[in-house]
Parts: sequence; C-alpha cells; structure tokens
Amino acid sequence: MDFKPSISEKFLDLFYKEIECDVPDTNSKLNLHILKIENNQFCYEELIDHLGENMIPFALSRKEILDLKNSGKIFGLVKKASRKFREHSVNDGEAGELLLFSFLEAHLKAPKILTKLEIKLSSNDYAKGSDGIHLLELSPKNYQLIFGESKLEQSLTKSISQAFKSINDFLKRKKNNIYDEIGLINSQLCKEAFDEDLYQFLKSVIMPKANDADPIIKNNAFAIFAGFEIDPTEDEKRLSNDKFLAIIKSKIKLEVESKMNHIKKKIEEYGLFSYTFYVYVFPFMKLDETRKEIIKKITRAEE
Repeated sequence: MDFKPSISEKFLDLFYKEIECDVPDTNSKLNLHILKIENNQFCYEELIDHLGENMIPFALSRKEILDLKNSGKIFGLVKKASRKFREHSVNDGEAGELLLFSFLEAHLKAPKILTKLEIKLSSNDYAKGSDGIHLLELSPKNYQLIFGESKLEQSLTKSISQAFKSINDFLKRKKNNIYDEIGLINSQLCKEAFDEDLYQFLKSVIMPKANDADPIIKNNAFAIFAGFEIDPTEDEKRLSNDKFLAIIKSKIKLEVESKMNHIKKKIEEYGLFSYTFYVYVFPFMKLDETRKEIIKKITRAEE
C-alpha cells in the first residue's frame, strides 16, 4: 500500500544535524536538529516559509486536501488550514506541534494518520490526547503507531519532564487515554483515507487481527518534541560569524547531551521501558516571541 509522508526530506536542508543516537539502556532515540544560522541569528524566515507549506497537510486530512484540489480551490487550502490554528497572541503550543509533525514526516518517514488540529471544529476547541498520530513501518507487516507530544519550555529539562508526565497520564488515566484515542482514529479513518484500499490498509494496521494466517504486528510508540530556549550572551553576539556558529552549536550540543540521563530517569520513573521514544530536541532564541511569530506569519494574521 502506497502510504507516504506528505513532507519532503528537503525540509531537513534547513538544519544542522548534530545528534542522532540511541539513549543507552532504553528503546529511545535522541535527535538534535539546529536551525541554520546566518549573521548570528537563526534563519526563522526560511523556516516559516517551509512551515507555511507544511501546515496544509498538518491541519487538513488527505481527503480534504484532495477534494479542494479537485475543485480548483487552491487558496482554499491555505484559508481552511489557517482557520484551524488558535489566535497567535495566545498560541503557545501549536508551533511545536507543527514542527514535530514536520520532523516525523521528513526525518522519521512516518506519515500522519491524524492530528489534533485536524479534528478541531473551531480554532478555540481544546482536545485532550496526543498532538498527532503517525505510522512507521519498521519492516513488512511490522508497524509502530506513534503518538506525538510537544512541549515548549524555557528549560530543556522541564520540556522533557512535562512531555513524559503527559505521556504517562495519557497511558494511565481512565478517560481520554491511549485506548480511547485508538478508537477515535478508527472512527476518523474515512476522512484520512481517500480510497477504499487505503482505508482497509489503515484499519488492518490500527486494529490488527491476531488470528490472521500472516498477522500484522503493531506496537505503540511516542514522539516527543522538546523545544527550549538558548540565550547567547552579549559577548557571544559580538563574535565573528564563524566563531559564533561554532560556540553556539557546541553549547547546544553539550546542553542536549547532558539530558540523556534525564530521559532515561523519566522512563524508569514511569516504568515505560516497553515503549519506543523518538525525542526531537529543538533550540529557539527568544522562545516566547518566536513561537507566536511563527503562527502569526504562517496563518497570515498580520495581513
């Protein structure tokens, strides 16, 4: 079945790939992508251009996109996707959700099944549960259903801690838990699948039958987007471009590597060894300002 990501690998050209490794003694993978730096600043405008494209498959189902394209309403795609986002001045989280979606599609090659944003009826809806659900094929007939959790905090420790706390709650609470979410995906599949073959394929993976002659194996996994703030000193800002780049990359890398043990501790604390975690860490300069600016610009709120 041809079920592919909507986001091209070209998205990754925007980033320095600094860390891609396993977290020792866990089923976790840690990834650090640092946004391109020019003139001692992150290239946010380039990122916003890409995210402006990525927001359409993030906010709308495959079926909605196909229907709008077939009826020639190309601008309608942007308009409809934009309306799903909360107003930028009070929007602290959806930039992280969109970035996580983009990395899961472009880097992990795990196509989206559903996002929280997509099933919102209005921009003010608040849905509990994961931020998005993606499907990763590990080998033929062996899949992971990946539930996304995005946290943006000033400190990386806090981002990671909050993400694991949310995931543990999602697994263990009595309502709106992972099993309810799998039921929700099942009921929403007709929106994501634009033909019968895709619908049957997704259904067979999400609710596999153990008694099939050649059964599909499906396990649940989690993806974490941990955004945090990096604040260059005044002296660092005055460095030559090449020195600034070397120092900031090194500083970020050290900060992220020092959190390897924290990830392991959280998995131990909540007893989550049977789950795979894909952890994407992402540094921002001026986090609060930037996450709102991203939403403002991609939704064209200033126009």
